[in-house]
Amino acid sequence: MEAAKPLINAFKTKSKQATLLWLEGFREACCLHRVFILCHRSRKLLIRTGQCFLLNGFIFLGSIIILNSVIVPALHWILPDRCPEFCSQELCSFGGILKFYSFLRLGLIQLFYVTWFYPLYVFSIILSNIWYNDIAKYGFAAMGRSGPTTLDPVRQNEALALQIGAGTERPTGLGGVMIGIGEQVYSLLLLSCFFLEVYVTGFIPYAGKALNFLLLSWMYAYYCFEYKWNFSEVRLDKRLDFFESNWAFFAGFGSPCVLPVLFFSPLVSYGFMAILFPLFVLTATGSEAEQVISSQRTKWEVAGFGRLPIFNAADTLSNPRSCFRKRKTAKKLGVMLTQVLNRSSIPPNLYII
Repeated sequence: MEAAKPLINAFKTKSKQATLLWLEGFREACCLHRVFILCHRSRKLLIRTGQCFLLNGFIFLGSIIILNSVIVPALHWILPDRCPEFCSQELCSFGGILKFYSFLRLGLIQLFYVTWFYPLYVFSIILSNIWYNDIAKYGFAAMGRSGPTTLDPVRQNEALALQIGAGTERPTGLGGVMIGIGEQVYSLLLLSCFFLEVYVTGFIPYAGKALNFLLLSWMYAYYCFEYKWNFSEVRLDKRLDFFESNWAFFAGFGSPCVLPVLFFSPLVSYGFMAILFPLFVLTATGSEAEQVISSQRTKWEVAGFGRLPIFNAADTLSNPRSCFRKRKTAKKLGVMLTQVLNRSSIPPNLYII
C-alpha cells in the first residue's frame, strides 16, 4: 500500500492539472464577446457570420421545426393511424385503410426529406465550409487591426512559434508553396481518417458515447484553431505536437461546440453545430491559447502530464510508415507537384491562390 502511494499522488496531481487545463479551454471557447468585437471591426465578417446563421439556423433548423410541428401533425390529422369516430366502422374493420394511411404518410415524410432536407444538408455543408474560411480570414484580419494590447498577425505567429517550439524554416518560393500544399493534402487525409475513427467509436457499447464526445471535441477544436494556424503559417508537425501536448485544453475548448450531439438528433445537432462552429472559430482566432497554457504550466510545481498521441491511429491509417513527423510526406508531395508544374505550360504563379 505504501509503495502505491506515490503513484496515487501522481495520478491525483495529473488529474488536477488536466481538469484545470480543460476548464481553461472551456472558458476560452465561451469568450463569445470576441465575436461581437471582431464583427464590429469588420463588416464583411458580420455579413458572413449572418449568412451562416441565416442558412443553418433560420432555413435548416427552421425547416426541421416546421416539419415536426406543422407538417407531421397535419399528415396525422389527414391520414390518421386510428379509425376516426365519424368514419364507418366497416371501412376500418379490416385495417387495410389504416395501413394505407400509414404507408402514405411515411412516404410523404420521406419524400420531404429526399427533396428538401438532404439536398439542403449537402448545400449547407458545401456553402458553410466556404464561408467558414472567409470568416476565419476576416476575423484574422480584424485581429491585425486591433489596439495596442492585441498582437498583430506577425507577432501572433512569433508567439505561437515560441510556445510550440522552434523549427526549420519552410523553403521560400515555389518549393515552399508546394510543401504547404502537401501539408494541406496530408492534413485533409489525416482528419478524414480521424473522422472515421470518431464514427466507429460511436458503435462501442457503454463507453462509446463518452468516447465519441471526447474525440468530436478534439476534432472540432483542431478545426477551429487550424484556420488561425494556417494564416500564421505554422507547420503541420508543430500543430500536431502542440495539440497533442495540450490535449486537455483542446478537449475543453471543443466541448461547447459538440454539446448538441448529446441532446438532439443528428440532423438537428448538425444545424446547431453549424451555427456554433463559426463563433468558436472566431474565439480561437482571438484566443492566445499558447499564453494561457503557458501561464497554467508555470503554476505547476511538477512536470506536465505528457503528450497524448490523439492522431496516432489516423496518422497510421493515412501513412502506414508514419514518416510525416519528419516532414517527408509533405516534401514528397511538394516534389511531385513541382515536377507536374515544371512539365506544364501553365505559369507556376497561376497555381498560387
